[in-house]
Amino acid sequence: MHLILTGATGLVGTAVLHHILSLPASSPTAQKITRLSIVSRRAEIPLLEHPNRPKQNTFTKIEVLPHKDFKDYEKDGLLSKLKQCDDNEKIGVIWALGVSQTLTSSEQQYDEIVRVYPIEAAKAFSSNLGVKQLNFVYVSGEGATQNPGFLTQMFGRIKGKTETELIELMQSQDCLKVLNVRPGGVDSGAEQDQRLVHELSHVNDGGTGGQVRSSMAMRVTGAVVLPVFRRGVYKAMHSPTGELGKVLVELVIGDGQPVNVKGAEGDGRILPNSVLRRLGGGMKM
Repeated sequence: MHLILTGATGLVGTAVLHHILSLPASSPTAQKITRLSIVSRRAEIPLLEHPNRPKQNTFTKIEVLPHKDFKDYEKDGLLSKLKQCDDNEKIGVIWALGVSQTLTSSEQQYDEIVRVYPIEAAKAFSSNLGVKQLNFVYVSGEGATQNPGFLTQMFGRIKGKTETELIELMQSQDCLKVLNVRPGGVDSGAEQDQRLVHELSHVNDGGTGGQVRSSMAMRVTGAVVLPVFRRGVYKAMHSPTGELGKVLVELVIGDGQPVNVKGAEGDGRILPNSVLRRLGGGMKM
């Protein structure tokens, strides 16, 4: 499989990349990922540049494809570069590019980053890459909903709308197989082997190309909420990065079919964090 990753400078994307780099070259998972294309505004990916990055996976060919306009995938020759692949049977996409609603200046900007970017990518990739199957894993989040109410926060409403539009897009794109995943409190401090992810977790383009500006809510979550989760309280809302990275990779290299696990929504195409924990072994099936 040719795997495409966005958001590789953010926390979830770094966790995915760390997992791929950590795979033994002879492992079945590494052998399935022949090529990894990281689509990013920045040519330098912190984890790839780090001297202590995992080096076990010598099988997967990794390249960074700098790209500025996430509404137009013809620019920079991106589509033609993504087509240059030995395997024209299946492509996987992990869409981890996103931003906190507290770091955007308007609902329009948030909507563009969180909804428009992935929708345009799914359309462009499924229409132009010439593959029989394109697995698209969209990193949404707990709180997303298809039935927003008066008190629903902006992120929940817009991410829920994105999930719906991606699922609807499958009706016009036969090759497209969508899974929407909803991590909870993403925690890079819960596992010993995630120290490097934790170290780099402050580096995030936030969809805007700059360093992350931690909001008060994000600081409180890191200082107060996540340590409580690590003690085993409310496992269904805890997302350790090591486990999360592994689950996202396993989903994207899979068959693209609905997930039949307790708690799955949207006919098996919307996976709340409790489902991700069960798939990762953090909760009982």
